[in-house]
Amino acid sequence: MEVELTRYSHLVDPQLHVWGWEIPVYLFLGGVAAGMMIVAGALARRGDDGSAPTAVQFALMVPVLLSIGMLALFFDLEYKAHVYRFYLAFMPTSPMSWGSWILLAVYPASALLGLAGAAPHSVQRWARWPLSGGEDGWLCRLHTWGMAHLPLMGNLNIALGVSLGIYTGVLLGTLGAARPMWNSALLGPLFLLSGASTGMAAMMLAPIGADIHHKLRRWDLGAIGAELILLGLFLIGLLVGGGTDGRASAQLLLGGAYTAPFFAIVVVAGLLVPFCMAWVEGARQLAPTRVAPLLVLAGGLGLRWILVMAGQA
Repeated sequence: MEVELTRYSHLVDPQLHVWGWEIPVYLFLGGVAAGMMIVAGALARRGDDGSAPTAVQFALMVPVLLSIGMLALFFDLEYKAHVYRFYLAFMPTSPMSWGSWILLAVYPASALLGLAGAAPHSVQRWARWPLSGGEDGWLCRLHTWGMAHLPLMGNLNIALGVSLGIYTGVLLGTLGAARPMWNSALLGPLFLLSGASTGMAAMMLAPIGADIHHKLRRWDLGAIGAELILLGLFLIGLLVGGGTDGRASAQLLLGGAYTAPFFAIVVVAGLLVPFCMAWVEGARQLAPTRVAPLLVLAGGLGLRWILVMAGQA
């Protein structure tokens, strides 16, 4: 006689929390913020060529984007009242602990870069706000100190931006033992390059000077090309070194339910088409359009959405 057990208790039986839309949105906005920090820091280091004002406006956007992403992450938390526990201790062996403190450090670093490179008349206007200390208060003194150390602020933002971009990929890799698709050391570099590319795409949508736009387009070409290479290596790694589970995960992208959106949204529309458009614009010195940056942003969101959902399939 065969006996079939149908008992299930969420208090006893092991289970994995299934992520919804909140995590891809958080990873996407975190990547865009990381890319903006890296590029804003690089432009701040080259402030002698007139790039500092451009760097400032995007450095001040980083906390806004990151706050929206962290709000989406907060919605996904099961025990929302316990979020403060991430900051009660630092655990060097925990990627989640590293990520929590990196996120906390991003806010003052990006705000300080924005303040350091701000125009004097803007700082004087901000100094009239309550608690800003007036024209000789702490805000003006901090602005003066930041102006004298603008390259240092740029380096700090580059370092934190790289850390944040890698962390968004490592966050998935921490569950690699249970999710074979995420069991890859390439997720961190892949998400870093994707974040840099989407960050530059978002910046190119704003009204910036022609010289800055040309510089960002050239940098974005390199980022997209490297991202295509890493994406191919990521799939090869799943097929060759991922074992049976890895090959099954790769088949979801190479012949399964997620193949069409992966190639249509991520590979073709999000990478190949913008790469070709940016190359033609640069080679023929055509006027820039907003189509390519919008496609890059859609592809960046699609990459995270598909990897999160397919990894849980």
